[in-house]
Amino acid sequence: MTSMTPEGRDAAEMPGARILAEGLRFPEGPVILPDGRVALVEIASGCITAVAPDGTRTVLARPGGGPNGMALGPDGMLYCCNNGGFEWIEEPGVLRPHGCPPDYAGGWIERIDPATGAITRLYDSCDGRRLRGPNDIVLDGQGGAWVTDYGKSRARDRDHGTVYWIALDGSRIVEAAHPFPGGANGIGLSPDGRILYVAETETGRLWAFDILGPGELRKEPWPSPHGGRMLCQFPGFRRLDSLAVTEAGNICVATLVAGEITTVSPDGRILDVVRCDERMPTNLCFGGADRRTAYVTLSNTGRLLMLPWAEAGLALAG
Repeated sequence: MTSMTPEGRDAAEMPGARILAEGLRFPEGPVILPDGRVALVEIASGCITAVAPDGTRTVLARPGGGPNGMALGPDGMLYCCNNGGFEWIEEPGVLRPHGCPPDYAGGWIERIDPATGAITRLYDSCDGRRLRGPNDIVLDGQGGAWVTDYGKSRARDRDHGTVYWIALDGSRIVEAAHPFPGGANGIGLSPDGRILYVAETETGRLWAFDILGPGELRKEPWPSPHGGRMLCQFPGFRRLDSLAVTEAGNICVATLVAGEITTVSPDGRILDVVRCDERMPTNLCFGGADRRTAYVTLSNTGRLLMLPWAEAGLALAG
């Protein structure tokens, strides 16, 4: 489904909106910790950082590579997708990733203890194939998680993206959907846990899959490239990054280039647009007592934005 974009609102003009942290090195993957701090990755620094409500920052772990999306497990551990790292282009006020570093050997998925910084690598391959660029993760509440692998881009070619299902205990990884020619990025679940949403970056498409079981998705026939059904084709030049689902079941997608958070209904209509004051808002999560505060990573400029949200975010599965 293709939908026109509503006029939208500016985040900077919303009462209560403020920058909680600055000077971060390409932040992504925000997660609300039990003590109210926001844990996030700094991809360019290879570390996990916690930001307190007063803006104070603490480094929790230094996994190296390229820590990317995260989720908080029922055991209190952080489950992190590590893309293996990037090279970086730094211009005045803007940091952006490109390509692969000289020491790149693949990506992996790891468990991180936020209390001690201890790191356990869970997966770096599936069926004998190295993971390329694990990107985002959502827990299913049944001892597993759905994970996207964006792939890696090179000067003349790029990897196709993939969706995996993993057991959190490290015992099983399943390739669930492939290929995503434009890179599989943001991932989330409907409130009833029956639908998996996947944002494909370069095509500007939001896909939906019915879940049949752990690692098993109902597949649409060709010409769907991977079996998903296209929920929404974003208009114009818009690339998609991470996403978060609300309690009502709407899908909030971090929308690159246009610099927006775009809310899409479960039937594929674009309902709302919140404009951020940079072109690459990459991730968001919901916090606060009523989950009506959105935390948005403004990655190019290294900031964490917090702002009131019009609806409550979904209580995430552990």
